[in-house]
Amino acid sequence: MALVFRKFTKRIFIIINIVLSSLFLLACCNAFLPPHQWWFIALLGLTFPFLLILVAAFGLFWIIFRSRWALLSLVTLIAGYTNIRALVGFHYEIKVKDEKPSGTLRVLTWNVSWFDEQLKADKSRISYRKKMLDFIWEQQPDVLCFQEYFEPHSRRYPYNNRKDIMKLGYPYCMVVNDYTGWKNAWQTGIAIFSKYPITDSIHIRYPGPLNFRAAESLIGADIVFKGKKIRVFTTHLQSVLFKSDDYRNIELIKSGSSDSMIEASKSVALKLAQGYKFRSQQVQIVRQQLDTSPYPEIICGDFNDVPNSYTYFKIKGDRIDAFTQAGRGIGRTFSNVAPTLRIDYIMTNKQFDVHQYKRHFVPYSEHYPVIADLALRDTAN
Repeated sequence: MALVFRKFTKRIFIIINIVLSSLFLLACCNAFLPPHQWWFIALLGLTFPFLLILVAAFGLFWIIFRSRWALLSLVTLIAGYTNIRALVGFHYEIKVKDEKPSGTLRVLTWNVSWFDEQLKADKSRISYRKKMLDFIWEQQPDVLCFQEYFEPHSRRYPYNNRKDIMKLGYPYCMVVNDYTGWKNAWQTGIAIFSKYPITDSIHIRYPGPLNFRAAESLIGADIVFKGKKIRVFTTHLQSVLFKSDDYRNIELIKSGSSDSMIEASKSVALKLAQGYKFRSQQVQIVRQQLDTSPYPEIICGDFNDVPNSYTYFKIKGDRIDAFTQAGRGIGRTFSNVAPTLRIDYIMTNKQFDVHQYKRHFVPYSEHYPVIADLALRDTAN
């Protein structure tokens, strides 16, 4: 009887292992399948980190019991290496320092959530805006790339972000307004501030109806660094427009105990699918601009998609992801929903070396600021 039970249990484990390996490989296919056509594969891609853990756990399980089925997990992990490499940073040997290495360009990208105005639902609490500006001053980046940049034009807001940032030592800037408040009380969009001269710029507004589109422009600034021109791009791709009800639905899905879990899943899936549709169009525009840049390029911003996604691989191409070159762990950059969401990136032309990568856990925005120290290979000391 015991022998029969062991054989039955083993078969169940084998079936589960095969199913998990198949789902893992399907999630890997997300990297090259356009999500507007294969949205269900894109949704599966969101589970990639958890599938990775389960496949690896099965491999370890079979090794402990000295079973040939360990080869299934091994082959599956090898097949998914490119996706794993995009997800996990292995550079624990790099000691991150506050001071910038000589000859490097320090780039900061940050979705600042309107410099805290968007998040400050409780108007009685003290704003984080001053602390955000202090943080920027402490880090001393050479180039600032902001998403959800906010500029007020009302007495309600007794400050001017552009002037205050320029006072920090950034005399050159490019600011694009994508959305405007009632009676022009405020404007939000995307911005690049620089310590180095900006000689030219590019502005591309993404297509799509305003009532659905939740993205900000793609902009590029040509900057003179060490006597050479480089082009810095930043963008904010389509958001899924999650509201408080959607976050509650996500909690219902996580719990798995609610009768309304199916309806909650449908609601979240529909919003995710809509986001994939817009982003799949936007990444084509981004990639075309990157490929035709006459100067070594840097692209950074809030891509609203994970490292094993079509968005990530399409934009990256043969470029360098600063995180995979000098980061460690999962590199989460978004504070809500799940601990696996790295959706803010700095990528560079292969002419750059990545000396340092830093992600700072500061509670001032839904997104964490990301900093990379970069050097053109013929200018590094």
